[in-house]
Amino acid sequence: MVNPKIKDNEMDQLCRAILLLESEEECYQFFEDVCTISEIKAMSQRLQVARMLQEGKTYQQIESETGASTATISRVKRYLNYGAGGYQTVLSRLEEQEKK
Repeated sequence: MVNPKIKDNEMDQLCRAILLLESEEECYQFFEDVCTISEIKAMSQRLQVARMLQEGKTYQQIESETGASTATISRVKRYLNYGAGGYQTVLSRLEEQEKK
């Protein structure tokens, strides 16, 4: 279920735009134009934190390897466990892709 607080025409357009990207290079180009470097780094860090949490890593290991604060790790863990399922979807698909 999509959170109604973020569901609107502009977000629909953003989601459609992302789904139209055909390569990793196009993804880099799009996010570089749309986000600041800090925003891009924060999103990629959160995904790595989610992956490490799923692997059973401790907060200390995650903080040491990623530089993420314990507040960020805690927030990611909350969404990983009680969010909309986005992290699980992406992480399982990445895992499947890496097995190939």
